[in-house]
Amino acid sequence: MKNLLLILFLVLLYSKAFAEPTFVDRFSVDSEEDEPRGITFNNNGTKMFVIGWRGDDVNEYTLSTAWDVSTATFVYDTSSIDADTRDVRFNPDGTKMFVLGRGSDKVYAFSLSTAFDISTLSSINNFSVTSEEEDANGLAFNLDGTKMYVVGEDADYVNEYTLSKGFDLSTAVYAGDGERFFVRSQDPYPLDIDFNSDGTKMYVVGWDDSDINEYTLSTAFDVSTASFEGSFSVATEDANPAALTFSADGTKMFVVGAVGEDVNEYTLSCYYGVVNCSNPAVSKDVLGSIESQTATAKRIVQHVTTPVLNRMDWLRRHRKEDSLTNQNIKFNFSNEMLASLSKVMPVAAKVNKASNLSDKWSFWSEGSISVGRVGDTESSSSKDINSNGITVGIDKKINENKLYGYALRLGKDDVDVGAFTSLDTNSYSLSAYGTFPHDDTKFVEGILGISALKTDHITQGGGTNRTGERNGRQVFGSINYLTTFNKDKFNITPNARLDLGYTELSEYSETGTSALIYDKQKIETGMISAGFTLTDIIEFNTITIKPSGGLELGLDFSPSSAATVSYVSDPNTNYTSFIGQDSKNIRANLGFDLIVENGFSLIAIYERNQSDNSHSNTLYLGAGYIPSEDIEYAMSLDDDDKVFFNYKRNINGFDITFGSNYSLMSEIPEYGANLKISSKF
Repeated sequence: MKNLLLILFLVLLYSKAFAEPTFVDRFSVDSEEDEPRGITFNNNGTKMFVIGWRGDDVNEYTLSTAWDVSTATFVYDTSSIDADTRDVRFNPDGTKMFVLGRGSDKVYAFSLSTAFDISTLSSINNFSVTSEEEDANGLAFNLDGTKMYVVGEDADYVNEYTLSKGFDLSTAVYAGDGERFFVRSQDPYPLDIDFNSDGTKMYVVGWDDSDINEYTLSTAFDVSTASFEGSFSVATEDANPAALTFSADGTKMFVVGAVGEDVNEYTLSCYYGVVNCSNPAVSKDVLGSIESQTATAKRIVQHVTTPVLNRMDWLRRHRKEDSLTNQNIKFNFSNEMLASLSKVMPVAAKVNKASNLSDKWSFWSEGSISVGRVGDTESSSSKDINSNGITVGIDKKINENKLYGYALRLGKDDVDVGAFTSLDTNSYSLSAYGTFPHDDTKFVEGILGISALKTDHITQGGGTNRTGERNGRQVFGSINYLTTFNKDKFNITPNARLDLGYTELSEYSETGTSALIYDKQKIETGMISAGFTLTDIIEFNTITIKPSGGLELGLDFSPSSAATVSYVSDPNTNYTSFIGQDSKNIRANLGFDLIVENGFSLIAIYERNQSDNSHSNTLYLGAGYIPSEDIEYAMSLDDDDKVFFNYKRNINGFDITFGSNYSLMSEIPEYGANLKISSKF
C-alpha cells in the first residue's frame, strides 16, 4: 500500500541514544490480586487490567487521569478463567480479549460486546501451547494479530505463532523452531514479553535478575532476528518484576511487582527508551505529524491558488461586462489581523464609490471551507483536516481578455493527528496574477506568490504532554493554459496546468515529556494537471444562472522531503524520515453563479479532491447585495466557522440592523439572531 509512498529510514549519525527511565509512582492491587502476573491498558489509558494466579481472573480499573496509575479505581473482575492465569491482552478495538493460562498452557479468546468492558465478555475458543512451553508466562501479538508470541520458564524461548486471520486463534499455527528466540542467557525465568509499536524492539521481564531486557529485531516482529541490547534494573522498586506494558505512545512504562503486589509507573526520556531510545517515528502520531506538516505546506499552495483561478475563470465568463466586482463577503474575525483585513473589503458592489482606486480597478473576495481526512496506516495515525480562509483581491482590466491583479489570503489549517496531536497553522499569502490571451479563445494564466506560516504543535494524551511552535516560508507559482470551445451559450474549456512550490520550515524544539527537536525541513512540490470545465448560461426574466462543472486529473511529482528529528535529551543522535509526496489525484467541482437584476449575486463551488489515501471536500462561497443607498445585505464567515447574514436599512435617520448566524462545523446546531436600532443625534 502506497500510503503517500512513505519511505522511512533510520539514520544514526552519531552514537546510540541511551534512555533514562524514571520511577514516578505505584498503585497497589493487593486488595484484588496478591499474586499479579499480567497487565495491559485500553487504547487511551483510561482503563487498566491486571491478572494474577491467586484469583485467576481479570481485574478492571478506571483511571481518572489517563496513564496515571495513582488515579486508578477498581471496577470489576471476571470469574476464574484458568487454574493459573498469567497474562492478558486485547485486540486493537477492544472487542476481543486473550488470557494466557499456565494451568493448562492455553491461550483463551473472549469476545466483548462493549469494547474494553470485561463485564460483557463471552468465551470463543482456546489454543494450546503445551508442545512448545509447559510453564507459559507471557503473551503478546503483533499489530494486526497475524503473529502471536508466548514466553515461558520451562524452555526459556520466545515462541512465535502465525495466524492466517488476525486475532483468530482457530487459525494459529506454531511458526517452527527456526522462528523462536532463546532468552535464558539473559534470565532463566522470563515472565513477560512486549514490543515497541513497529516491532523493531522486544522487551522481556527477567524475574531472577529483577530487570527488563531489551532486544533489537532486524526484521520487525520476527523474534528469530533478535539481538540483546542491554537491561534496566527495577530492583529498587521490586525485586521480582512479573509483567510490563507501555503507554500508547511509548513514553511511559508500567511494571508489575510481585513483591509489592503493585503496578510501578516510569516515564521514559524517549520513545520505548528502556535501554536505548527508539526512532521517534515508531510513534504513529509523531510520524503522522511529520507527514501532516509536509502535506500542509502543499495544501496551502492549493488553497491560495484556487480562489485566484476561480477569479480568473469568473472574469473570462464575464469579460464582456463593465462591472467586474463579485463575490464580496463581509467577514467577521476575532483575530486582530483578520479583522483589520476585513475593514478594507467593500460590503457590496459599489466598489469605485467605496474606494479611492481608479475606475479601472475592481475588488473581489472569496471565502472557503474545506474538510478532509487521511486514513491511518500501520505506521502512521489518521489525520482529520479542517481548513478555512478568506481571499481578497484587486485586479485591473486592460482589455476584454487581458488583466492582472493581486490577492491576499489569510488561512487557518487545523489537523488532528490520531487521538492526541493537533497542528494548527496560520498562513498569510500574497500573490500576483495575470491572464494573457493568444486570441479570443486561448489563454495563458499565471500566478506567483509568497506565504508565511506559523504552526502550533500540541500533543496531549497517550502518556505525553508536549508543545512547540514552528515558522515557515514558501514561494509558489502556477501556469495554466486553456482554450474555450463554445456553441451558443454552452462552453467547454480544456486546460493543462503546472504548479510548483518551495517551502522551508524552521527548526524548533518541543517542551514536555520525550520532547523532540525538529531540524529545518525543505519541501519541494510539483504537480501537473489536465482537465476541462463545462459552463452554460440559463436566463430567466430577472435572474441569470451560470452553472459550471469540472474534472481534473493530477500527477504529483514532488520529491521526497527529509525530516530530521532528535530527542531534546540526546540532541546528537538524529533520526531522519523521508516523506514521499508523489501521488495521483482527481479533482471534481460543481457550482453556479446566480445574478439577479436588482443587484444580488451569489457564487457557490463545491470541490472534491481524492488521492491515494486521502480526500478533501471544499466549499467556496460568495454573496453581496445593495439595492439602494440605505439598504445593505451581506453574507459573513468567521474564523469559528460560523456563517452570518446581516440586513441593514436606514429609515428616517434610524439604522435598523438584523443579523443571524449558524455554526457550520458544530455537531450540535448553533443558531443566533439579533436586532439593533440606532441613530446619531
